[in-house]
Amino acid sequence: MSVELRAVTESEFPDWLRALRTGFLNEPVVPDGLVADRLPHVDLDRTLAAVDGGRVVATFRSFRQELSTVGGGTLVSDAVTQVTVAPTHRRRGLLSRLMALDLAAARERGDAVATLIAAEYPIYGRYGFGPASWTTEWRVDLRRAGLDPRRGGGPGDGGRIDLADAAEVRRIGPAVHRRLAGVRAGVTDRSARTWDVGTGLGHRPESWTEPYYAVYRSASGEPEGYVSYRCDDKWSDGRQPENTLTVRDLIAATPAAEHALWRFVCSVDWVVTVRSGQRPPDDPLPLLLPDPRAALTVSHADMLWLRILDVARVLEERTYPVEDALVLEVRDGDGFAAGRYRLDASPEGASCAPTTASAELVLDVAELSRLVLGDESAVRLALLGLVEEAVPGAAARADLLFRTPLRPFSPDVF
Repeated sequence: MSVELRAVTESEFPDWLRALRTGFLNEPVVPDGLVADRLPHVDLDRTLAAVDGGRVVATFRSFRQELSTVGGGTLVSDAVTQVTVAPTHRRRGLLSRLMALDLAAARERGDAVATLIAAEYPIYGRYGFGPASWTTEWRVDLRRAGLDPRRGGGPGDGGRIDLADAAEVRRIGPAVHRRLAGVRAGVTDRSARTWDVGTGLGHRPESWTEPYYAVYRSASGEPEGYVSYRCDDKWSDGRQPENTLTVRDLIAATPAAEHALWRFVCSVDWVVTVRSGQRPPDDPLPLLLPDPRAALTVSHADMLWLRILDVARVLEERTYPVEDALVLEVRDGDGFAAGRYRLDASPEGASCAPTTASAELVLDVAELSRLVLGDESAVRLALLGLVEEAVPGAAARADLLFRTPLRPFSPDVF
């Protein structure tokens, strides 16, 4: 019997969830209440499955997402998530077929890009995705950091930090998050459900532990940042506290808020170690410490993967620091983004359109997707043989156009 690929019906959704849990190596049963909790928040038309003999053997879902780009603009994205293939049906091309269906629908809708978080690095490059942002986590040894343990009081800039509860963060958080998206590329929007679940005001898993919350307000009283964190309870044999504070979420719209919140979490009594959670690789945390070596990098990995579907719209939506014109030849085996494009860019704006002019830089859509948020270097990709300079110096000119002072930050897994 052939495997059928299609959207699932409401009655099939429990089996789809079972297949999803099986693929992610959770218990292969659907707990009571899970269907009722999840079903209202999925678009069944974008909840795809491979069905074999009436049983779901692969899962694939997408949803509408907004992604911040360089300069504070927004791109509509086809966010891909919950992709699994049953171990009995691997290497049959099911993921490729599901991806083709979804990307074609996204292009038809007019989505500018597709996005995902890759569980495994080698999978998605073959579908035109490239890693567009990276994430770093630090472990800070506060006993080595050199911070003055006597330092107290407020931030010292006229602002203040107050402990808060989940309801307050749920109220002020979305506006702070939107302000962050205005200054950092790579930020994906958060739905009302995401905020509810993230603050424990929506569905709570059995493993939920209520975090602490703190909010930074400027001298005018405006909320500009918040942090949520948890602490363990560990003591040495000498009855000394040796607790670790783990940051769950730190969102700051201004440098003052970011600096103040990091100093706050590094000054909580009884805490000797701070785990930063996932942060942009250029986060100021290590350099806020008198001894930056106290911040040990414990992980550094790719985060948001991007796939351009509409080259002209993506390149026109972002800003550029210099004036130049560059002809790009984009290769795309699926055809969505293939073509030759002339980008005319300046600090005042940009235009991009198909052209018959000779190409100056030749690259696959996956490599352009790595470049467009400003985190990757065209010169480095050229050295790797992933970008071809049809005109000498084109890669360096591309870097002057695309690179950004701040690296993109993608705080959320989806």
